[in-house]
Parts: sequence; structure tokens; C-alpha cells
Amino acid sequence: MIERRLAWFGVACVVACLGLFAWLHLSPPSSLLDWRTRTLSQYALLDNGWAFDVGTLLLAAGSAAVLAALLRARVFRPGSGAAAGLVLWVAGLVGVVVFEKHNWSVGPSMSGNIHRAASLLAFLSLPVAALLAGLSGLRHAPARAPALAVLLAGVAALLCFAPILWALLSEPWTGVRWWRAIPLGTVERLLGLAEVATVLLLARWATLTPAAAEQPQTTATA
Repeated sequence: MIERRLAWFGVACVVACLGLFAWLHLSPPSSLLDWRTRTLSQYALLDNGWAFDVGTLLLAAGSAAVLAALLRARVFRPGSGAAAGLVLWVAGLVGVVVFEKHNWSVGPSMSGNIHRAASLLAFLSLPVAALLAGLSGLRHAPARAPALAVLLAGVAALLCFAPILWALLSEPWTGVRWWRAIPLGTVERLLGLAEVATVLLLARWATLTPAAAEQPQTTATA
């Protein structure tokens, strides 16, 4: 079935993305960065930064393939909130690559501002999509197990984002810049892993039941 092939292609892209990011953590010069405080986007500014760009685009391509699989399997409906969330996730990932982060050795830039907005879009849109899909799927018996897994992954991703939100909101009265108030690199990596897990669980959902293609009433319409 085409949806299964699309889902497995998406999984292959995500696994390749994970491999490239693991390599960035182990190979200099990127391995010399303090991963506890430095964001993943910092890798793009280094000599081996091509791996960050390729890995992020692989994640975007894999996510797009998973979305196509979910639509073909009628797990998602075109135009649903869950589908829109995945589209925004893919768009955010592409934006992260197209617009480079601030290079603070030079100074802030418009590209860096857009990069930050694209990152925020990606980080929030996927867990919201997972919550919408999971809550909708829980209403239908055949989809409850994969829907619950996706829902929990979305909740985990939002919990990982919570320290960033706290740091932003508390800055006015603590006086500590938000990126210094938390171990930003660690938080971002945990968030990234939660979101990658969400994509993989969505891919699994698309492959689980050919019956999804025969029962439009089980689709995630949220």
C-alpha cells in the first residue's frame, strides 16, 4: 500500500536525520560545543554545519511523507487542524535551514529573527497537531492505541517546551536573560527527541490499519 511505503520512507528519513545529528555531537568542530548550553542551530555556523542543514531537511521530508501517508490512510483529513499543524511543522523546519540563526560574533540579523520565529513555529505546531489527532482518535475504538501514543508524545513535547516558556515569561522580574535561565541546549535536545518520537509514532499510526482507508469516520478531523 502506498501509505505504508510513504510512512516507511518517512521513518528512513527521520533515522538518517538522527544519524547526522549524532555525528555532529561526536565529530569536531561541532563536538567541541557545550551541548548543554548551545542550541542545535549553532552547528549550522560551523565547518561541518552542512550536516545540520541536511539532517533538518531530511526530518522535514520525512514528516511530509508521514503526513501524506496519514492523509492517504484517512487518519487525517485534508484541512483538519492536525494536518495543518504538520504542514506548519514542515514549513518551520525548512525555515530554520533557509534562514540562519544569529551569528553573535557578528551581531543580530533579520535572518536570525526569522530563524527564531521558524523554530518557535516548528516546536509548537507539531505537539499541537499531535494533541488534536490524539484526542480525535481516542473517540474511535480502532484508533485508540496509536492515538493515545501520539497524544502522550505531544504532551511530552509540550512539557519539554515548558522550561523555555517559563524562562521567557520570568525574564522581566528575574532579570536573567531567558537563554541563560535554563540549560537551553539540553532542553532543546529533549524537545527535539520528543518531537522526532512524535513523527515516528504518527508514521506507525499510518501503517497500522488498512481499515483506516475504509472507515472515514475514524479520521482525525480536529
